[in-house]
Amino acid sequence: MEWFVDFMTATPWWELLIIFIFKVVEISISTVRIIIVNRGYKKEGAILSFIEVLIWVFVASVVIANISEAPLKGIIYALGYSVGVFLGSIIEKRLAFGQTMLQIIVDNDVAKEITTLIRSKKVGVTTIDAQGASGVKMLIIIYINRKNVVEIKQQILAIEPAALIAENNVDSISGGTILKQKRGIRK
Repeated sequence: MEWFVDFMTATPWWELLIIFIFKVVEISISTVRIIIVNRGYKKEGAILSFIEVLIWVFVASVVIANISEAPLKGIIYALGYSVGVFLGSIIEKRLAFGQTMLQIIVDNDVAKEITTLIRSKKVGVTTIDAQGASGVKMLIIIYINRKNVVEIKQQILAIEPAALIAENNVDSISGGTILKQKRGIRK
């Protein structure tokens, strides 16, 4: 029992809290950086990497110092890492950098209503006649900013709940008609 008390009290609680918080921040930044660099935001990724490594150097040095006497620091460090990955993924999804291609397959009778809706939002629409297992279909292809995906999908599903919607991230796009990004961060 004495070993457990020593293990839990070898490091002050406030130091463990600082290690945890800074590790969560560092890894959240790292997760966002990896995703936005993959989407083509190189400058923003470089800035985030500087902040990320700066935090890492100081947090890692605190954890490594006397780790054999206070192994709880390592456990808190690892916990902060996992929470940071989770939180970073949530942050990136809310920031919604980049573009998405939606492929929508619907019956011909509702395709016109859906394409009219999408075009009213000043988004380019391409349609292709298709044949499905249950008859003639329409394949609708649009490219939109990720921040608009949820809203557009909800509106499409309100018109046609049985619509098949496939979503793919797009690395780059040029030409055509696409809703311009309304954010300070650009490629």
